Amino acid sequence: MTTHSQTEPIAEIPKKTISIKVFGVGSAGVSLMEPLARTGLAGATFVAVNTSAESLAASSAGDKVAFETKPLLGLGTGADPDQGRALAEEHLDQLKSLCQGAEAVFIITGLGGGAGTGISPVLARVAKEAGALVLGFVVMPFECEGARRQRFAELGLDELRETADGVVCLPNQKILKLIDETTTARDAFKLANELLGDSVRALWRLLTHAGLIEIHFSDVCALIRDRHAESAFAVAEAIGPARSREVTEKLLAHPLLDGGPVLDEAEAVLVSLAGGPDLTMVEVNRVMEQINKRCERARVIMGAAIDDSLTDRLIVTVIATRKDTQAEERAARLAAGDRLGSHLLGLATPHPGSRFVPPPPTLNPEQVERLAAGQGKSRGRKNLSKMRQGQLPLEIVSKGRFDKSEPTIHKGEDLDVPTYIRRGISLN
Repeated sequence: MTTHSQTEPIAEIPKKTISIKVFGVGSAGVSLMEPLARTGLAGATFVAVNTSAESLAASSAGDKVAFETKPLLGLGTGADPDQGRALAEEHLDQLKSLCQGAEAVFIITGLGGGAGTGISPVLARVAKEAGALVLGFVVMPFECEGARRQRFAELGLDELRETADGVVCLPNQKILKLIDETTTARDAFKLANELLGDSVRALWRLLTHAGLIEIHFSDVCALIRDRHAESAFAVAEAIGPARSREVTEKLLAHPLLDGGPVLDEAEAVLVSLAGGPDLTMVEVNRVMEQINKRCERARVIMGAAIDDSLTDRLIVTVIATRKDTQAEERAARLAAGDRLGSHLLGLATPHPGSRFVPPPPTLNPEQVERLAAGQGKSRGRKNLSKMRQGQLPLEIVSKGRFDKSEPTIHKGEDLDVPTYIRRGISLN
């Protein structure tokens, strides 16, 4: 019987090569993808998609696709998602060609603008029809960017969730929990790029990286595909002898996991552990024991990989998928037409009503007789004593900022009332 020496290394079984295409869509998406394209992900092809060739000139992506048309004159979509969707629909054949042969498609974008919000759902639909596992990695606007942009982002997220297999969403507003008052705007956006990039790398590692504990592509597909669920992610790193305890504490307190409740509500959890050759099985078990305690009702898929460059370090990435409690509500909204194609729905401000509605004229008998006599002479008609001045069905126009001002009273008369009404003059 052949036995292995305790010092003999266990050979890692190489994984099947998986064809992955990473799309950066729109200006924000291309920017978010750029660090990944520069460093590279083994087995992944990078594609930059935007609405002008100039915006793609500096990209490190292998393929650059500019959806330009004459009406746009190289000026982009004007932050209009409808323009972005129309461009994507016009270039369906090109998108289908780019997605051919891909087993997994990652769509990286920022929602709220025109290109990323409009093109991404169309690209997700095309990639899924081509047979790929489609995952979206998106950032949402800061609240300070305005209600209109936030509304576009929410509608875009709804549509992307309906077409992709899964969406990892990073609301930029949560970044404020990770920074202090001295953090510059540039550094805040850089942090968002790093967080989203970490989630892409973690999933790529799960799918492609040879590890001690294997995660098969079919397992990931079965877990994510067709769930249309809400996903959250977090990455934590620790160094030193207490790294397994510290990394767990950081994860459970991570603001992107809402401090832990996301794990309690999760239906499925992907866990990626990466460490150096000194990573011990006790450390792996300690981390997973704490995560499993918080995810008792969830299906947990875990992978562990060894990287020589991570000596004395431990990086744990968690992607938690929880039940989409708003799926029915979102489907109802989309069915009712509340989608990007009707993006003005709900954005219009109702016209304020006027404080003033003129009263009908009050005439004494003498005025009525005089009025009737005058009209009788001019028209030659009889029995005009029964005529009364009526109120025309005119729309009352708001006075705007003077809407709540006091009426103008002069000698007991309200001068805001039209003269013909105050004096009892009939309009013919």
